[in-house]
Amino acid sequence: MLRTHTCGELRIDNLNDTVKLSGWVQKSRDLGGLTFVDLRDRYGVTQLTFNMDDNPGLCEKARELGREFVIQIEGKVIERSSKNNKMPTGNIEIVVEQLNVLNAAQTPPFTIEEDTDGGEELRMKYRYLDLRRKSVQEKLFLRHQLAKEVRNYLDSDQFIEVETPVLIKSTPEGARDFVVPSRMNGGQFYALPQSPQTFKQLLMVAGFDRYFQIVKCFRDEDLRADRQPEFTQIDCEMTFVEQEDILNTFEQMMRHLFKTVKGVELKDFPRMDYADAMRLYGSDKPDIRFGMKFHELNNLTQNKGFKVFDESELVVGICAKACASYSRKQLDKLTDFVRRPQVGAKGLVYVKSNEDGTLKSSVDKFYSEEDLREWAEEMGAEKGDLLLIISGDKNKSRSAMSELRLHMGSELGLRDASTFAPLWVTDFPLLEWDEESERFHAMHHPFTSPKAEDFHKLATAPGEVRANAYDMVINGVEIGGGSIRIHDKTTQHKMLQLLGFSEEEAKAQFGFLMDAFEYGAPPHGGIALGFDRMCALFGGSDSIRDYIAFPKNNSGRDVMIDAPAPVSEEQLDELSLRLKPKK
Repeated sequence: MLRTHTCGELRIDNLNDTVKLSGWVQKSRDLGGLTFVDLRDRYGVTQLTFNMDDNPGLCEKARELGREFVIQIEGKVIERSSKNNKMPTGNIEIVVEQLNVLNAAQTPPFTIEEDTDGGEELRMKYRYLDLRRKSVQEKLFLRHQLAKEVRNYLDSDQFIEVETPVLIKSTPEGARDFVVPSRMNGGQFYALPQSPQTFKQLLMVAGFDRYFQIVKCFRDEDLRADRQPEFTQIDCEMTFVEQEDILNTFEQMMRHLFKTVKGVELKDFPRMDYADAMRLYGSDKPDIRFGMKFHELNNLTQNKGFKVFDESELVVGICAKACASYSRKQLDKLTDFVRRPQVGAKGLVYVKSNEDGTLKSSVDKFYSEEDLREWAEEMGAEKGDLLLIISGDKNKSRSAMSELRLHMGSELGLRDASTFAPLWVTDFPLLEWDEESERFHAMHHPFTSPKAEDFHKLATAPGEVRANAYDMVINGVEIGGGSIRIHDKTTQHKMLQLLGFSEEEAKAQFGFLMDAFEYGAPPHGGIALGFDRMCALFGGSDSIRDYIAFPKNNSGRDVMIDAPAPVSEEQLDELSLRLKPKK
């Protein structure tokens, strides 16, 4: 071994031990007669000492060391005269007797320290250097710990881990597939899986009872902080269960993870149906760490001569506690916020409930103080509160108000990353109508079962049918979603008809699954939890990229290896994909 100890384990108990250490030079300090070098590895940092009086040749060699040189030393552990209580090894240092340079290094393009001077794009290009920083390593250690605890928990609950294929068949539902051309079957393509959905259902038909997989999935979609073209999910399925069984199982798993990994005791997971989530929060993944629930004000605000409200499908407001003191400049900033294209509101109406009991609004011309007092009573406003109101199309107004609510929650310090507020959102619509294609799409996927009490509506009012579907939400982030599945051929066939599949298309795409349902398919259901999002939540970050060893940037590129990249004409020929005609 090139070392007897790591750079993070030596303590005062090791005094006078002769040790070997290997690692990277973090920094060096030349003080004339003495040269100090901080040696770093994954486990920590240890200070090395070179004394010119004792060994001038060795000291001169140490002065030639640059940042990130890889070295091995041998020396004696002594007590450090100037102790550093911020370092676990801060009570000792090594008087170096032998120094071996294992590899020299160029000066890195940014400092490999916690307060690095490298921008995100530069650090992604040299990701292998960025990964040397302790804060980045800690994020991947957290990911490892979570994966280990997930496997331990599910294993203890009779789940079996099964790997499913990565090269599968493209399906028309959901996000865009990444396609892979087949050399041996010219002109035909595999797809990379958006999820192992049909395979895990087939495992239930096969009698495996409880399956899980920490699995890579792929979606060719627009990116943002919580999305990557390739991502990881905890994929699970169970047989002979109802919705409540699945919610209880994964509620308990999440409690276990929070307790073992973060030392946090999660409170109960409240249940909220989709309709209430949209009505009260304008979102199917509400952040319930704070209040500011929506209040619909149509009956109090319309037919009073204010055209903006009178012509709106929805007038909706929130009450921001103790914000009546907001200045005109602050209110203008809020108006500018809701008018941003990403938010989409046309404007913002405010009402101040002043400390002296008076009410002042931006629409005093149209509403009396008595009118405003009715609004305030409806919204539970007290003296010192601020009412914020948006109107327009129902869905757009709810979405815009949801963004404003979250913005106000952040501005007022109500979205504490160390506080965790979980819930289940249930009873999603089974289908959603798409105006562009003029047909229904599955809100989750085509294999989700309708709720038994709504089954009769499939033929007459399919848009009103609720799904046996549920999402786990924590702090306004959708951590995972699942459903009770369809397990009989007749219902599955009906579902595909509603989604616009012809008989031939249904058989070509999903014939294998419907055939399997004729061989004794048990009732089953499951969930898929976004593992990258879980890691970011546990680590207190907004971006999942921090928890992926080699992530893509916002354009879906790996700037380190420069991918995606062109391939040769010969490869294109082999794959029957030549883009240009041969000369």
